[in-house]
Amino acid sequence: MEPKLKICGMKLPDNIQAVAMLKPDYLGFIFYRGSKRFIEGLTPSFVRNLPAGIKKTGVFVNEELNKVVELAILYGLNTVQLHGSEPVKYCIALKGLLADHGITLIKAFGLGEHFDFSQLKNYETVVDYFLFDTQTPAHGGSGKTFNWKLLERYTLDKPYFLSGGIGPEHLLQLKEITDTRLYAIDINSRFETAPGLKDIDKLIEFKTAL
Repeated sequence: MEPKLKICGMKLPDNIQAVAMLKPDYLGFIFYRGSKRFIEGLTPSFVRNLPAGIKKTGVFVNEELNKVVELAILYGLNTVQLHGSEPVKYCIALKGLLADHGITLIKAFGLGEHFDFSQLKNYETVVDYFLFDTQTPAHGGSGKTFNWKLLERYTLDKPYFLSGGIGPEHLLQLKEITDTRLYAIDINSRFETAPGLKDIDKLIEFKTAL
């Protein structure tokens, strides 16, 4: 199955409209104030009114539960991505609060050489997808890839998003991945001319080739 495409770190209205014309499967909006791509300046109505075929994804980092729910409903999100150190009980509670709104849940993990894959087991029945990113203190957005061979240690059936510094130069490597659990490719900083400003030509080339 061809992996879906998530373009994350969207910030500027005109640029977002141009990216939306490319019909990616997911558009990611960062609700974490510590990010250079923080959503500040985008109105809820603007996000809500983006094309229905694009899953609007909110990225949160260790945010208060009710705040996540409030913002997810306000912005008309289809997916919530947890990119902090949220424990299983937090995910269970959030899943329950989002259940009536049909919002799916992604739990992100930063992978390094010593990552403990056994911790994923407790999340497996709670979240809809995992997202594997490069291990960094800044909760993503590092522009660096991790060693994809680490995924050979991943033994669960849960589908996942592959993230972390993916750029145009990784196309051949991506096409060589035969793991049927790879659900989506998540791209961000390597397709920017400035934080939150995506290079449309680069995106067109990548999406076409993918």
